[in-house]
Amino acid sequence: MRIVRTVADVRAAVRDARSRGASIGLVPTMGALHDGHLSLVRAARAANGLVVMSLFVNPTQFGPNEDLAAYPRDEERDARLAEDAGVDVLFAPPVAEVYPQGFATSIHVAGLTDVLDGASRGAGHFDGVATVVTKLFQMVAPDDAYFGQKDAQQVLVIRRLVRDLDMPVTVVACPTVREPDGLAMSSRNVYLDPESRERATALNRALDAAEREVAEGRTDAAAVLAAASAVLGAAGIEPEYLELRSPDDLREVARVAGPTLLAVAARVGPARLIDNRILEAAP
Repeated sequence: MRIVRTVADVRAAVRDARSRGASIGLVPTMGALHDGHLSLVRAARAANGLVVMSLFVNPTQFGPNEDLAAYPRDEERDARLAEDAGVDVLFAPPVAEVYPQGFATSIHVAGLTDVLDGASRGAGHFDGVATVVTKLFQMVAPDDAYFGQKDAQQVLVIRRLVRDLDMPVTVVACPTVREPDGLAMSSRNVYLDPESRERATALNRALDAAEREVAEGRTDAAAVLAAASAVLGAAGIEPEYLELRSPDDLREVARVAGPTLLAVAARVGPARLIDNRILEAAP
């Protein structure tokens, strides 16, 4: 595996691979790798001749009171895991390579970024995501780009970005990877002490409760959300949001009539965690 830090070097690696007829798969990450990230690598490896992983903690998607400075960083560990999983090129640029002096452009995706995490984290969060992903797509020019379904809103934003700007990239969403007790894998799980770690499993159990409610024929939004909220409340968790939304455009829905996104975000101890589930009523 090669580690490169400049746009010129990653482009050279991609040109060389394309000259040999290889397709390019990109796995964008902020490091602190876990098996969720590595599942994306495995999917990219199965479908592409060259797998590029970006390793970049993007400052523009963090708000002023968020955990940019504390975000876990261990490039040596991440590089070892990436290589073992099948990454060919690890692109780990410094901030100045991505945002050089005088950088003044931001990408805004209207209509999908003012609800859920956009409302909780501020409008600038998804502007930062959209901007850095656009830059990565320009730098690497991948055929396919791989993202985790845990970040369902982010996947929708990136798909809209690709569609609206006619980018020749296929966005591949891979299933959420969970710990044995159901907690969705996240780089921020390292913030959890044992007590918070146990409480955090309530997020997945809340989604389970909502799913059972729908399976038993109670599809009204109030009933579904009440079932999930009860599980969170029993664990002492007050969600930042717990909402039913259309999985296509994030509009609010009053009933689970077709595939419906149930999304939750909550602070558990020092960690802000998100999770989601697609619910669907029985025919």
